[in-house]
Formats: sequence, C-alpha cells, structure tokens
Amino acid sequence: MRVWPGKPYPLGATWDGEGVNFALFSENASGVELCLFDDPRAKQESHRIRLEERTDQIWHVYIPGLWPGQHYGYRVQGPYEPAEGHRFNPNKLLIDPYAKSIAGLIEWSDAMFGYPIGHPDADLAFDERDNAGNVPKCVVIDSAFTWGGDRPLKTPWEKTIIYEAHVKGMTARHPEVPDHMRGTYSGLTTPAIIDHLVNLGVTAIELLPVHHFVRDKHLADRGLTNYWGYNTIGFFAPDIRYAVSPIRGRHVREFKTMVKTLHSAGIEVILDVVYNHTAEGNHLGPTLSFRGIDNASYYRLVADDKRYYMDYTGCGNTLNVTHPRTLQLIMDSLRYWVTEMHVDGFRFDLAAALARELHEVDRLSAFFDILHQDPILSQVKLIAEPWDLGEGGYQVGNFPVGWAEWNGKYRDTIRRYVKGDGGQVAELGYRLTGSSDLYAASGRRPFASVNFITAHDGFTLHDLVSYNHKHNEANGEQNRDGTDDNLSWNCGVEGPTNGRTILELRERQKRNFLAILFLSQGIPMLCGGDEIGRTQRGNNNAYCQDNDISWFDWQLDQPRRDLLEFTRNLIALRKQHPVLRRRRFFQGRHIRGSEVKDLAWFRPDGKEMTDEDWDRGFVRSLALRLAGDAIEETDEQGRRLIDDTLLILLNAHHEPLDFTLPAHKRGVRWQSVLDTSWDHGHRRQVVVLKGGEQYALSARTIAVLKLRSQQRASASDAGGGTA
Repeated sequence: MRVWPGKPYPLGATWDGEGVNFALFSENASGVELCLFDDPRAKQESHRIRLEERTDQIWHVYIPGLWPGQHYGYRVQGPYEPAEGHRFNPNKLLIDPYAKSIAGLIEWSDAMFGYPIGHPDADLAFDERDNAGNVPKCVVIDSAFTWGGDRPLKTPWEKTIIYEAHVKGMTARHPEVPDHMRGTYSGLTTPAIIDHLVNLGVTAIELLPVHHFVRDKHLADRGLTNYWGYNTIGFFAPDIRYAVSPIRGRHVREFKTMVKTLHSAGIEVILDVVYNHTAEGNHLGPTLSFRGIDNASYYRLVADDKRYYMDYTGCGNTLNVTHPRTLQLIMDSLRYWVTEMHVDGFRFDLAAALARELHEVDRLSAFFDILHQDPILSQVKLIAEPWDLGEGGYQVGNFPVGWAEWNGKYRDTIRRYVKGDGGQVAELGYRLTGSSDLYAASGRRPFASVNFITAHDGFTLHDLVSYNHKHNEANGEQNRDGTDDNLSWNCGVEGPTNGRTILELRERQKRNFLAILFLSQGIPMLCGGDEIGRTQRGNNNAYCQDNDISWFDWQLDQPRRDLLEFTRNLIALRKQHPVLRRRRFFQGRHIRGSEVKDLAWFRPDGKEMTDEDWDRGFVRSLALRLAGDAIEETDEQGRRLIDDTLLILLNAHHEPLDFTLPAHKRGVRWQSVLDTSWDHGHRRQVVVLKGGEQYALSARTIAVLKLRSQQRASASDAGGGTA
C-alpha cells in the first residue's frame, strides 16, 4: 500500500477524490498506527500503517487509492501511567474523534477496558487483550450532497416555537409511517409527521442527541439501553440507530435529507448536543477513543492525582475545554453540523460545565469568546441548559448575550402556581412577562428565556396532572432514580382512573399549563407528545426505556384529539398577536401615546395591584393587561406593530369567582377569546362585556379577552349576545 506524508489539516479522514488524508491530534503519544478494515465486523485489521509524520502534535498520512466506505480505527502508543494522567494502550482500537460516520455498535466485553477487570490494582494494571472485534469502526465518507436551494430559515427568535422530540420515539408507532422508516431520520420526513408539525404550528424541532452514542454497559447488562443518547462518543457522526440504511455512511445523506425536508416545510432543526462529557466514564470506564488517544489533554483531571477525573456532569468525566485542541474539537464539530449538515442551532446539555475555566463557571470563558467571534456559529440559535452538577453550577440568567436558556425557574413557578401553591404571584409576574429579573440587566431580551413546563427529563404533561410520585420501577433501580421533587398534582387519584370529575379536572389542568406556556413572553418549548396526552405511566426518568413507555401513541381517543386541537388553536393565537411575543420587556408605563400602560396587573375586583397585593402570600387569582397599541416595536419592513389589547385572567383557586373587568377607554368592549373551562377548551358562545362588568371565571381556569371597538362589539352582541 502506497503511503504519502499527508497534511495535518483538516483533522479526521478526508477523501479528495483520489485518496484519503488521515490526521489525528495527540500531544503525549509516542506513536500512532492507522488500522484499515475490510469489514465493520472484522476482528483484525487488513493493514496497519505507522504514521511517521507529525506536525504541531498532529499525526498524519495520505493514502492514495482509498475510497469512501473504507473502515478504519487507530492504535496509539505511549505511557500507561494513570497517576500521571496517561492511559495509552495500543491493544485497544480507538474511534477517531473526528469520524464523520461510525459503523456498528459496541459489543461489550472485558477487552473494552484498558485494565484487567477484577484485578486487585484496578485501573493501575495494564490489559493486553485486543478489542478490535468489539469496537465499532470509523467510516470514510463522501460528503457530496445536492442541497439545491436549501438555505438557513433564520426564524426570528421572537417568532420561534420549539418542539422537543426524539427521532425514534416520535415515529416508532405512527401507523402512517412505513414500517421500514419508523424510528429513523427518514421517518421524520414522511407526510404524516411533517403535516403534524406544520398543522401544530411549531417553527423548530429540537432533537434529542443524534451524535453517535454508547449504550452503557450497566444498562446492557440489565437488558436496557441508553434511549435518550446523552452518552456521546462521536461528535461528528449521526447515530446509525436512526438510519434506514447505515451501510457505508449512507445515513449521513439520510440525515441531510431530513434537514432539507424539514426546511422545505418551514421548520428549523436544533440539535441537543453533549460536549460536557463523553461515554468513557470515570477512571474505571472503558477505553474507546479520547482516553486512549490523549487522556491528559481531552479530560479535566484532579490536579494532585491525575488518575481521577473532575466530574461536573455526574457522568464520570468532564471534557477539558481549557485545552485548545479540545476546544477546537467542539468548535469544529459545531461548524460541521451547521455548514455540512445545515442545522439551525444547538441546545447545549449541562452548558455550565463548558464555561468552567479553573473551577468556577466563567461568563468570559474561552468557550463563549470563540462562539461569539465565530462568523458562522454566532449566527445560529444557541440554547443553554444553564446548569451542571458541580458546585455553583446553577446559572439560570447568567449566560452572556447571544444565548437563550432553558428557564428552570419558569418551569417550577408555573407548576407551583397551576397546582394551587400559594406565595407564587411575585415570581409568576416575572415569568409570564419574560423573566426581566433574570435577563434585562445584562442587556438580553425576553427571548433569552426558553419557557417550558415539561421536557424529556421528568413527567410528561399528562403525568404531571396524574401522579404525585414517580413510578420508575421499569428502570431496574428500585425506583431510586429520578427526582422526587416533581411539583405535580394527581387531582385526587394516583395514576389511571375512570372517575369523570377527576378526568375532566386533569384535562383542564393540561389546558391551563399549555395556555400559560403560549401566553407567556419568551420562547415556548413544547415537549413532543404533550399535545396528544402522551404518558410514560408515571416514569419521570425514562432515559433507558426504548419501548412504548417512551414512544408516542398515535391512536387518539376524543380527549386526546381535543387536546391536540386546543394546542393548535393556542399556537395560532400566539402567532396572531405580536403583543404575546414582544422583543422588548414591558416598561409598566405609557408608551408613545397609548392611553394605557403597556402592562398592568389587576385584582379580581378590577383594581390595579399594589405593592401590598404583590406581597400577600396566598393570592391565586389575578389578571394582566397587555396593551396592543404600546408594543413600541416594528416589523421586518420597519412598520410599527399594533395589536389588540389582551386581558389574561388567571384563577388557580379551587373556587370560582366573578372577575371585575378593568375599565378602558370609552366605546370598547372586552370579548372572550379563550377559556380553559369551556368544554374541551373549545369556544362556546362569545362573551362581550364592558369594563366594570364581571366575567364568571371558573375554578382552576385561565381566560383571555381582547378589546373590540364599540361597532365590532355591537356586531358580536347581535350575533351571540352578552353574558
């Protein structure tokens, strides 16, 4: 086999039409061997080529005549000195950190570890077994793809509505998705799925991790799997488990086709990415890639004993973003998914871990600096899960400009309020209006807040109103896993029931949660399946359940069809009213000649709330008026935005009340738009009332009214009468 020196850039395996250039970073290795395989299941390489060229700590070689579809891996020589941070073991075939495609899955055996399992010296001992037959092989790909006219959609933040979903879970049981396409990237391109997303009205789908990940050994031993995928080993490779045809890298084209199809439907693609740790775990974990290539460079190690890893993630290790090559790996991966795969943004799992310089989370870290200066990455959607498991890791509100955040305070406040807890109104005021207390001082906007009630981690919306306690027995951990702090309420009975009153209350509570989500300032994120009443049967940690516990059930009964229709109407309402998706925070004052303040809060007696009202501990009923003529913003053409003035009534109390509507300028009426107590959430009869009249607000109900001119109100009166 002919061997040429090759080049140190780009890293990874790059086919140029005549051959393949291989480049691998390792600062501390003493030697690197490229191993070529004829078959992804081969137990022994067909060629082993020693890399003689090394430039700036990058080992490289060019092999003419190689083609896409070639399988490969690396063996890396160097010291095996765990106490010094080095864990080189050339007996272990290693995955290229820059592999664009990874064929096959790990077949667990003791040979996957760099030390003999069960040895009295544990990981200080050295294992000589070869693991080539157990580790998946990397694949050289041809990156060519016909994108046609595909371009970034660049949906403005304030118009964004996110739908969080799992590639497999959404399509695995859909009767209109062909059998061979269920659970795949292609499944998301079928008319049934596209139509569901378009008719729902969402603008972006946020996919749980699709980077190639590892099924943890402890789960495999129990017959379970890592369903969510937060266990990455390939930061450039789409996982083959979601492919119709994973042969020789075809799933890369399948992923691109998915993105192109979703873009054609007006839907952005956001990836949930896991750059905070890898699947290699702690010091007793397997040797799969980074550990064997250059452990001391890729991982954060304990300073006074480098045998051990700093663990801010709860997963055994933390990637060392203070090392320039590790940081480069992350940035190269992000750019690849934007430029080559055309994705529109990223949600960063445990993002606080990426911002730790020495120990503390640093808003001015190199990670943030490089992202903000990058001409590509600074233009896509960046969303942080603003916490990790380390000390000081809860950083909601503390990420810099340019970032949106999963607002955990929003989730907790809304859950407490809807289930009837007292003492929530002050927090509720901030959360409904964009969380200015968290984001305004640093120059950020309401769309810095990604609002959510539920997400993949925790109860679904149906379970949030059906269970007081988690039921995770299927996970095999004696129900010890998952949080006990769910802020849920079962409405009187734990789990399934035939009680009509309880079922009706649960449906209303679902509508209340959804109504608040889509009426709040900020970016709403809907957990996929909540719109059709998806249940995990009380499991609030279904990370290992690749089955009907997690998959969507598309056989909808009438209540679930009603919930879907209610959700569609809510999203349409949000899109219709720019006052619900402002780009700037409310000022609480008169704006540009408006006759009323841009935001005002009212008590049930129709009077504006005072400081004393906000301080009262058990207020559960209040209203907010959003002035549509005081938005003080313009559209894309520079025209001033003017909208209807909306009044949102909230009653989390278990008793109904007559809510006195606030007075407004003369000649207008309040007209009902939405009431979660209406049958199935659908409109009954239009209610038109003057200021000072009372609206009958049922127990545990949210209602929306809008101002209409006297002429339009009179027309409504003639058709349906006032109530």
